[in-house]
Amino acid sequence: MGGGCINTAMRLADGPQQWFVKLNQASRLDMFQAEAAGLQELADAGAIRVPRPLCTGVADGQSYIVMEYVALGGSGSSALAGEQLAALHRHQADAFGWQRDNTIGSTHQPNGWITDWVDFWRRQRLGFQLEEAARNSLGKDIQRLGERLLERFPALMDHAPAPSLLHGDLWAGNLGYDQKGNPLIYDPATYYGDREAEIAMTELFGGFGQAFYDAYNAAWPLDAGYATRKTFYNLYHILNHANMFGGGYVGQAQRMMERLLAELG
Repeated sequence: MGGGCINTAMRLADGPQQWFVKLNQASRLDMFQAEAAGLQELADAGAIRVPRPLCTGVADGQSYIVMEYVALGGSGSSALAGEQLAALHRHQADAFGWQRDNTIGSTHQPNGWITDWVDFWRRQRLGFQLEEAARNSLGKDIQRLGERLLERFPALMDHAPAPSLLHGDLWAGNLGYDQKGNPLIYDPATYYGDREAEIAMTELFGGFGQAFYDAYNAAWPLDAGYATRKTFYNLYHILNHANMFGGGYVGQAQRMMERLLAELG
């Protein structure tokens, strides 16, 4: 099956039974184990459908994850998806992070528990991506602007987010609808964080449509100041793309930093 840029994906069938399988190098088994745990965490919340994880392992020099195969129907209610995502975010923890590290794309994503959101984002999200950028030699301007922005981050946080259960990588390609029209999310980078970081990600690559956002806000309105924090949160994902793919993402990250710093004054 097509669609993936990191793993090989396939549908496995034995008569009426079907499974969805992803393959990668044997060394990436931990990535699949974390994905299975993330899917289970989301499923346990009972708020929005996810493919049920079945098993992970290594065979013939390849790591794999096997999960429930869900035939996508191609259409459904984006408003229902917004309502269900708000319900997912109502599931909360006592701190920010998760039980284990995982990956965002192919990049390591640290999730050690931290009670302070500013500290968590500084150390384990934006700060970590800036360290990756230094290792990948993305340029001194990225480091300089990133360090200035991290110093100013507390000024952006004029609200007190709760540690909400997040999909973690929720762009348009990771939301679908089953054949009954029920929303389905998959390929998570699960952790507990500010729900605004999730909503920001949904707007980054095309968005989910106005009905989705209207329904989400009707169920749980976003706090004032989200429009500015959205750019800051999405900087994490653009930096991650810069670290994975380089190219125009480097310049995009730099422009986002410059715009945020100008807005902060």
